[in-house]
Amino acid sequence: MSDNENQKETQVAEETQNTAAPENNNDDRRGRRGQRGEGRRGERRNRREENRGDELLDRVVTINRVSKTHKGGRTFSFAALVVVGDGNGTVGVGYGKSREVPAAIAKGQLDAKKHMFTVPRVRGTVTHPVIGHDAAGTVLLRPAAPGTGVIAGGPVRAVMECAGITDILTKSMGSATAVNMVRATVAALKQLEEPEEIAARRGLALNEVAPDALLRARALGIAEAKKAREEAQAKAAAEQKDGE
Repeated sequence: MSDNENQKETQVAEETQNTAAPENNNDDRRGRRGQRGEGRRGERRNRREENRGDELLDRVVTINRVSKTHKGGRTFSFAALVVVGDGNGTVGVGYGKSREVPAAIAKGQLDAKKHMFTVPRVRGTVTHPVIGHDAAGTVLLRPAAPGTGVIAGGPVRAVMECAGITDILTKSMGSATAVNMVRATVAALKQLEEPEEIAARRGLALNEVAPDALLRARALGIAEAKKAREEAQAKAAAEQKDGE
């Protein structure tokens, strides 16, 4: 009897080990999958946190409902005009289409990021008067003194805010369509030049092509920007020291 009991106990122990082994293997696999998944999610989270540090400003100027006629009928979709900029002299305009509004805006943002350009500025305003044309749109941009603000309509104001221009006088002298106004504004901004570029092209001295007031304002703006950078660096160093 004792031998039979020992054999039964041995069989039960072996069956228990055989059933426990797959469970342990499954647990190991789940653990490895979880670790791999957490790693990928962690990487994506880190990328999102890095991208938050250099976020861009974006303004949705207009959203239109458009349609395309096919043999079997019409297909409706949405078109979004979006302006994107860093608020510090870089701006771009994009146009996106999709059957859903969020997707159209996302496509417009992506298109705007692909067409970004740098705008010459002097203490928050443009370097010289300029007129931009696009189709039936015509927009005039004039420099303004500090404290003037952005004197502009909605579409032009969106471009100025994203470009980091804080003081400017503008006037729309053509079509009032938002797309034409925005594109005319971009055409005007792309015509802006630094005083050094104009002097080099004309073969003249810098003080012969730029008024003294502009040169003084430019020098003051450079000094203010340098001071702001130094203060930001000092603040960051102090915060890092406190964290340690």
